[in-house]
Amino acid sequence: MRRQNHSSTVEFILLRFSNYPELQDQMFGTFLVIYLVTVMGNAIIITIIFLDQSLHIPMYLFLQNLSLVDLCFSTVITPKMLVVLTSKKATISFGGCFAQMYFILFFGVTECFLLGAMAYDRFAAICHPLSYPMIMNKRVFMKLVMFSWVSGTMMSTLQTTWVFSFPYCDHKEINHLFCETPPVLELACADTFLFEVYAFTGTIFIVMVPFLLILLSYTRILFTILRMPSTTGRQKAFSTCASHLTSVTLFYGTASIIYLQPKSRYSPDTKKLMSLAYILLTPLLNPLIYSLRNKEMKRAVLKLWQRKVAFHTA
Repeated sequence: MRRQNHSSTVEFILLRFSNYPELQDQMFGTFLVIYLVTVMGNAIIITIIFLDQSLHIPMYLFLQNLSLVDLCFSTVITPKMLVVLTSKKATISFGGCFAQMYFILFFGVTECFLLGAMAYDRFAAICHPLSYPMIMNKRVFMKLVMFSWVSGTMMSTLQTTWVFSFPYCDHKEINHLFCETPPVLELACADTFLFEVYAFTGTIFIVMVPFLLILLSYTRILFTILRMPSTTGRQKAFSTCASHLTSVTLFYGTASIIYLQPKSRYSPDTKKLMSLAYILLTPLLNPLIYSLRNKEMKRAVLKLWQRKVAFHTA
């Protein structure tokens, strides 16, 4: 184990909330409930959109992709985290840590760009309703979706490969509940300054490009809505955008706190709690945000339920 490169590290130890063992027991039950509700909520949205032909339009197909991302994002982290919370000595293999970090970045970046694409879709629908079918045709929709997924693949491959190319010597204790980039990078026994500059710059690019698209889209949408003569039309337009804006605020707010904060601003335990808010809350709340505020989704759920009841009573 004295060989001074990354291959000498066979596994990492996850320290969890070592100073608060009683908190870990309470967390297990809470995280398990959150995960089950997250899986159920996102799976329902994916299934309903798949089964209801009237929802096969860009707005809902983007939502279906978002739900798939949230479902996978949560599944990459939470089951292993539940095992970690109940283990006496929580360990994760080198390969397992690499895979977990890769998919956290992959789904996180993909969601960033999907939210930007969804904002552009709302802009086209509200600001250019007559030409919307041409602006957001099937080809454009597929390009935006593919760009989001490919961007996630490229960024996660580059960053994860770079992080695990550093030597880790005998440093094995990750002060976290899962393999996120900042706590893993702290273990590297080499100069990581160049990577940190890249990571910070890359994060700003990944966050700011979609965010600027969202900001510009909603600025135009706002002016268009305010010019609408009908109060009903304004309310309908605001209602259409409210779910997406709530989701954007939740995702970008928590992600920015985690990845754009100064290194020593918060204690390790505070950083863990903020990471948990980002990891757990966004996938949990997105289905509630989109289903509770959307009449078409509620209609589709009711229709599916009535079909199921009719099938069982037949």
